[in-house]
Amino acid sequence: MNFASNQPMPKVNETEKPWALRLFVARNSAPSATAIIQVRRIVAEYLPKNSICEVIDLFDDPDTAEADQILAIPTLVRTRPTPVRRVIGDLSDIPRVLIYLGFPLEAHSGQP
Repeated sequence: MNFASNQPMPKVNETEKPWALRLFVARNSAPSATAIIQVRRIVAEYLPKNSICEVIDLFDDPDTAEADQILAIPTLVRTRPTPVRRVIGDLSDIPRVLIYLGFPLEAHSGQP
């Protein structure tokens, strides 16, 4: 599969249930700032209506990071729908991030 394709990514059906994501970042770091921008784009452009992403700064809320067993930042955690899935590190390749999160690309590609 070619992840660098200029083909538009399929959008999710509006009737699907909303997703819940958590993005763990470290304040004022460049990778964290980039991750926040990318995740906002993913939620706005690809996920079902009313999907949310909670941004959690490790310095402000270390207990949540510990409870979710966060070992590196940025880390994106899909908490709903289950099962839980994680993407750690660079989130700049949106098609790849969507695949790792379990986004059903084949179901929305318009192909048989």
